[in-house]
Amino acid sequence: MSNDIVINECLHSLPIEGEMSAGQRGSIGPSRFTYPFLYTPHPLAIKASEELKTYLRGKQEWQEEISRGKMFGVLVVKNHAPNTSPSGELHSLWAFSGLLDGKNTQEGFVPPVFDLQKHDEYFQQEDAIISRMPDGEEKSNRSRALQMWLFRQFNFLNAHGQSMNLCDIFDRETCRIPPSGAGECCAPKLLQYAYQHHLQPVCMAEFWLGASPKGEIRYDGEYYPACQAKCKPILRHMLTGLDVEEHPLLPMMRAKAKEMRIIYDDEALLAVYKPAGMLAVRGNVDAPSVESVIQETYPDVSGPLIVHRLDMDTSGIMIIAKNKDIHKALQIQFYKHEIQKRYIALLDGIVKDDKGIISLPLSPNALDRPRQMVNYEHGKEAVTAYEVLERKDGTTRIAFYPQTGRTHQLRVHAAAPEGLGYPIIGDRLYAPTTSLLSPKKGEDMATLQSPLPLPWGSAIGRSLFLHAEAIDFTHPTTGERIHLEVPADF
Repeated sequence: MSNDIVINECLHSLPIEGEMSAGQRGSIGPSRFTYPFLYTPHPLAIKASEELKTYLRGKQEWQEEISRGKMFGVLVVKNHAPNTSPSGELHSLWAFSGLLDGKNTQEGFVPPVFDLQKHDEYFQQEDAIISRMPDGEEKSNRSRALQMWLFRQFNFLNAHGQSMNLCDIFDRETCRIPPSGAGECCAPKLLQYAYQHHLQPVCMAEFWLGASPKGEIRYDGEYYPACQAKCKPILRHMLTGLDVEEHPLLPMMRAKAKEMRIIYDDEALLAVYKPAGMLAVRGNVDAPSVESVIQETYPDVSGPLIVHRLDMDTSGIMIIAKNKDIHKALQIQFYKHEIQKRYIALLDGIVKDDKGIISLPLSPNALDRPRQMVNYEHGKEAVTAYEVLERKDGTTRIAFYPQTGRTHQLRVHAAAPEGLGYPIIGDRLYAPTTSLLSPKKGEDMATLQSPLPLPWGSAIGRSLFLHAEAIDFTHPTTGERIHLEVPADF
């Protein structure tokens, strides 16, 4: 079978409305490739996704498996090698994560980076030997060696044609050892196939179909970024040589930092209003944080500064300690639940009960940080009291009173089916955005050439409708009970 035939089996035409020449079709698309870890899908990627969804709906033999939950991905490509002058026609590639119908290859989908089902003689023989060995150090070492052998079979290209295997890629990471299933997700498979066949990547998207995984919050048909644990190290290598969009929130993060203001200040501590879109502490992006701004504004303060945090997309009050003794005293108050906080949120749905208590244990999703998940076996206790303030136009304005301080506690308690079952509007991690991203019938080509706005954007530049409105605490040096409040701006 010729290489051209192999390529054609995985290439899918991407119909564009209206009559256009091949050159015009090839010029449509983003100027830079999708930033894979946070994105609003480009309309071309949405169009390709809808084509794949239509195909999947026609595969009756897969419906039961898909209904249990499966990630799929699309990559829009031009059918010519990079840096050549004529514009090529647009096509899409399809991929699924892991196995589908018990196989890692399916007609019309890109193949795995390494096909263990096809090249498994050594693995099967060695695995059989290991399974017959008695438990002990020798068995563990031999099993570990076989796993590392398998990782070395996964070799990934980048846009420069340079290849690295999983062991070498993860050797540069803090975890060092690749997690199970690394390299079997959609994004690496799609890019690998494109590079191998000299197809130019244009834009990509991954979406979930079916039920949410146990303890996680995922929505049928929703678009999701590449996972952090398995894909991020691989994609950092694979995207080398491509012109990739910068972190899409960076401009906003830099601008929003100018809106931070001090609302309380004395010799021991201060409190600030953190706007939505500003980091609380330094991150791995080039943007100001509350921590960095305070250190620049108060260069003489010592010890830990940040007593508690707010998510980047959450606005509201933060307390800052000016020395380690004040920091410790305030931390003790948090530990003893002597500090009371009130958050205001807008939920996408009507909460039935006027008030109540949510108690759901939470733990990090180790394979997809920073997401959290409901975990009754290993999660830590997380308790939130709530009170409905207003119900209007299919939304609920609500006050949250967190009794514990787990990461993303309010966001998960709101969105999880075991909690309120209604996500906070604009939540990039736990709320659906599919309805906002669907292409409109009759869109002109100008619309297709620019990305859609971030979901739930508003005139006040907010995405997440969650605000830390009030805080009550005891001043560590005066013993006075302090109440600070900044009303929500929505």
